[in-house]
Amino acid sequence: MKVGDIELKNKIIIAPLAGYTNIAYRKIYKEMGASLVFSEMISAKGLLYENDKTWELTNTSSEEHPVAIQLFGGDASDMHNATLMLDKRDDIDIIDINMGCPVRKVLKAGAGSAIIEDPKKVYEIVKAVVSATSKPVTVKIRAGIDHNNINCVEVAKMAEAAGAKMITIHGRTRSDMYHGKVNLDYIKMVKEVVSIPVVGNGDIKTIEDAKKMIEYTGCDAIMIGRATIGNPWFIRDLVDYFNGEKLKAAPTSLEKIDMMEYQFNEMLKIKSEKNAVLEMRTLANYYVKGFKKAKELKMRIVSLKTKNEFYQFIKDLKEEENIWN
Repeated sequence: MKVGDIELKNKIIIAPLAGYTNIAYRKIYKEMGASLVFSEMISAKGLLYENDKTWELTNTSSEEHPVAIQLFGGDASDMHNATLMLDKRDDIDIIDINMGCPVRKVLKAGAGSAIIEDPKKVYEIVKAVVSATSKPVTVKIRAGIDHNNINCVEVAKMAEAAGAKMITIHGRTRSDMYHGKVNLDYIKMVKEVVSIPVVGNGDIKTIEDAKKMIEYTGCDAIMIGRATIGNPWFIRDLVDYFNGEKLKAAPTSLEKIDMMEYQFNEMLKIKSEKNAVLEMRTLANYYVKGFKKAKELKMRIVSLKTKNEFYQFIKDLKEEENIWN
């Protein structure tokens, strides 16, 4: 599968996740075999206003290529100008446009899934971004505003006509938010009307979910989001399965603890101690899921404030086997 002139080595793609898919996260999932990783959703206006925190989100590392930067914004001019700035960077491979986010704050800005209300605006924004870069431009959409307004086919056609090189479709509507089941028919509909690669997204929690989505919809690749949090081994298993390789043993509790420590070390390289601890507190809850005393551990995790406290927590986990086994 190729996105413009960029070749992906397999069908497994990591979704952009606000608050999660930073350099440390992406590096780990690349090591697990993912073919493409995405930044967190980044505001075009924030880039244009030279906001330091926004620009930090565009940082990449040499270990994670190819990597896509996902932009959001409701104004074609802003998206064009922000893309001009990103186009100068040789450490970014793909520019992605978010037209799927259903969060109210994003919708108020006329961005995210607000854009798909008007297919002409879809064309206008994609065209504006494409005209500002030599990098492949991709688009992430939802099936429609609600189940009475399913317009993903028209939106996908407009995006392709404007120059998009790949479309990712989440099989829910904006009104669904993250509830209910993904409708694979919507993904299949898009795949049948465009000639560029189509990526299916939503509700992939098992290998069987992934297999079903690909077989039913004919999509070229799958994008996994929430199911990857605290579970990088899921990506490893998906890559092995679709490569026809024997699946490896499930991670042991000790391997989960080691991965938590590894991710924390990587976070400290790119964030302040305070922010690294705060973000790892959330991730640690996922890593200890299924442990014997998970409830007690989660209560302790929320109290961690310094890196030394976090390292002590990890040390205790390793030494007190009865906590997790």
